[in-house]
Amino acid sequence: MKNLKTQQAQHGYWFQLNKLHYKELKKRIKKNEGFSTKPYKDQLGYLTVGYGHLILPNEGHLIRDNNSKLELSRIFTQDFNRATKDYKKLIKKKYYNKKEEELLIEMIFQMGVKKVLLFKKLFLNLKKNKKYLVCFEMMNSLWYIQTPERVKNLIKVFLKNER
Repeated sequence: MKNLKTQQAQHGYWFQLNKLHYKELKKRIKKNEGFSTKPYKDQLGYLTVGYGHLILPNEGHLIRDNNSKLELSRIFTQDFNRATKDYKKLIKKKYYNKKEEELLIEMIFQMGVKKVLLFKKLFLNLKKNKKYLVCFEMMNSLWYIQTPERVKNLIKVFLKNER
């Protein structure tokens, strides 16, 4: 049986490792989302601000032209943490590797967990380790029609070093 100090050291190591790979994921999401201090309508016509934050009905204070980058960065962190929490709570019932986890978290960040859970065939192909069929399901979706460049970029990242 491992002693408590060894367990704490291992936990700290894995926490730092996850934090590092989430750092890269956050950077990629920010790049994919773009940034605006002014509210704008997304491809579906919803008011959005910052790094792709959907302005909710109780967030009327964000419908202004002078939102601070600090406040919008804080909101991004909350949105990212919500996406990772939703992933861990509702999706991570099976082990997913780093690329699969990042793909699912970014999908949740963009669409929300309820919409991601509708990708039944994508999850089935992840389970069977059929990466190219996962990509097919990504491209065979309304999501792809709405944001084709983002989906293509995610596919490239997902398949990187596969050949």
